[in-house]
Amino acid sequence: MDQNLNNFPIVETSQQEEPKSSRKGFGRFLVDILETVLISAILFVVINALTARIRVDGFSMEPSLHTGEFILVNKLAYRLGSPQRGDIIVFNFPGDPEQEYIKRVVGLPGDQVVVANRKVTVNGQTLDEPYILQPPKYSGAWEVPAGQYFVLGDNRNNSSDSHNWGGVPLENIIGKALFVYWPVGQWEWIRHNVLP
Repeated sequence: MDQNLNNFPIVETSQQEEPKSSRKGFGRFLVDILETVLISAILFVVINALTARIRVDGFSMEPSLHTGEFILVNKLAYRLGSPQRGDIIVFNFPGDPEQEYIKRVVGLPGDQVVVANRKVTVNGQTLDEPYILQPPKYSGAWEVPAGQYFVLGDNRNNSSDSHNWGGVPLENIIGKALFVYWPVGQWEWIRHNVLP
């Protein structure tokens, strides 16, 4: 009777089960990897559809934004609404759509913008602008065309903006600047001053 027990193929049974078990484990591992890659791809597409990330390059938005900062941009903002005076927006430069600019909206379609005596007035109302580096030293008058926005840098005297090259068409606007996320120690929400 002991000999019959010793001849029982216990070892063979356990050897056959191990490969099945390891195959199941490897299959589950592959499924987990595929799920992770798929979820990552979906998140990547959704995040890029809703937001953009840009680097501030230059000093035209001093003191509000600084060169080298990275900004999170809400691309959905102007699909659900329209730019308002005081919004800081990111757009494709009308003269070269490959370039992205960041400026503050000062004039809406149909507005009369006048820069004179170191002040900006819109439709006859002088803007209170505590966020600018210095008052503008230039002067001029512009009527904002339909479907376009008049933008100025907060560093008025060192900014290539609408006073140089005109309005920004709505279709060029990428979105509204939301948040400085780099450098890490300087995280902050971007303040949009509501202008009359």
